[in-house]
Amino acid sequence: MLHQSPKPVSDQRPALYAGIFDVDGVLLASPHEQAWREALAGYADPAAFTTAVYQAEVAGKPRLDGARAALKAMGVANANGRAPAYAKTKQARLEALIEGGAVRAFPDALRLVQAVHDLGWPMAVASSSKNANAMMKPILLRSGVSLLDVFSANVCGRDLAHGKPDPELFLLAASELHIAAQHCFVAEDAPAGIEAALAGGMTGLGVARLGDASLLRAARADVIVTSLDEVDLVELAAGRLRRIDA
Repeated sequence: MLHQSPKPVSDQRPALYAGIFDVDGVLLASPHEQAWREALAGYADPAAFTTAVYQAEVAGKPRLDGARAALKAMGVANANGRAPAYAKTKQARLEALIEGGAVRAFPDALRLVQAVHDLGWPMAVASSSKNANAMMKPILLRSGVSLLDVFSANVCGRDLAHGKPDPELFLLAASELHIAAQHCFVAEDAPAGIEAALAGGMTGLGVARLGDASLLRAARADVIVTSLDEVDLVELAAGRLRRIDA
């Protein structure tokens, strides 16, 4: 049964009282981009695979979709046919980087997750990556709870019919939280993720850690921050997503 909405907020938008978080680039600085870049050797010049290309074409998408998009962006012939091999090489490189300790948590993300948890809000973690859970498990919040265990729902790495920018992943997260989509905010760093959130009727919180606010603005993010410390927690407790300086 879906939770009932609290008293409507003054701007007439549905009140927020649940959060959905992407992993790579939002909660964790993972080596996904590095793995995609290094795996390009033999297909295209890895140096041409810039952060801007990664954010615009690959970030947030399922692995095979990301491989196709990366090869097409690099102008590789027969990108569709070569994508499975590229995706396999990327995954092997990613696993090696993870085992080598190339993952860290963003402190501001841990603070926001802890704050939302302290509000008593249900939270979900939603990433297309099948590596997300293994990367989150050793990370601890201030309370001592594992980042992996703090979420009420976890839909990371699910095999779904559609990847971002389709809203299927986020709608599944809202469903498993038993919260109507319009009462959820989604924290995302990728334009495809913001587009997915908005397509699902959710509020999109764009996290522009890489100087890519323009891409998130083009995707029509409702609020854009460069650090999750910029989220106004007083406003959030009242069901509204705002920047502290807004």
